[in-house]
Amino acid sequence: MLALGTQAPSFRLPDFEGRIVSLDDFAAAPALLVAFMCNHCPYVQHIRKELARFAREYQPRGLAVVAIASNDIETYPQDGPKGMAEEAQSAGYTFPYLLDQTQHVARDYKAACTPDFFLFDRSRRLVYRGQFDASRPGNSLPVTGADMRAACDAALADKPVPTEQRPSMGCSIKWRR
Repeated sequence: MLALGTQAPSFRLPDFEGRIVSLDDFAAAPALLVAFMCNHCPYVQHIRKELARFAREYQPRGLAVVAIASNDIETYPQDGPKGMAEEAQSAGYTFPYLLDQTQHVARDYKAACTPDFFLFDRSRRLVYRGQFDASRPGNSLPVTGADMRAACDAALADKPVPTEQRPSMGCSIKWRR
């Protein structure tokens, strides 16, 4: 697990249309959320609409959001650019959705599952890594983004984010062999 206080690992990746997006593109934002996700994971599917709504609510407040798909697209072609474009459209994502085909960025972030969230403060130090909220497919809890909202509210206000954090749960990243 990436340690709190770690500087955000650099990335430079294409989105599903081939446009290159890098960590530096978010330099002016007071906080940055990096989400590792994929199109087919039931845990991502479970939160996708609330994640999209959350981003639309927090982006005007200064939160930069970027999603990264790192699954092996040879084994899981639905997680490739075509599927990513369809998912972004269907879910209503207003943030870049990038393809980490070499999986180097996922390894740099020590991402383990989808979804896996990493929140960085103004200086791009990791202040939160964990779950969106306590809702899971089948547990009957509403998807609210409560954990992420609390962390983002603190980061955007330049206040400490609680260090007691629950890890993300989801499908493991599908690593290349």
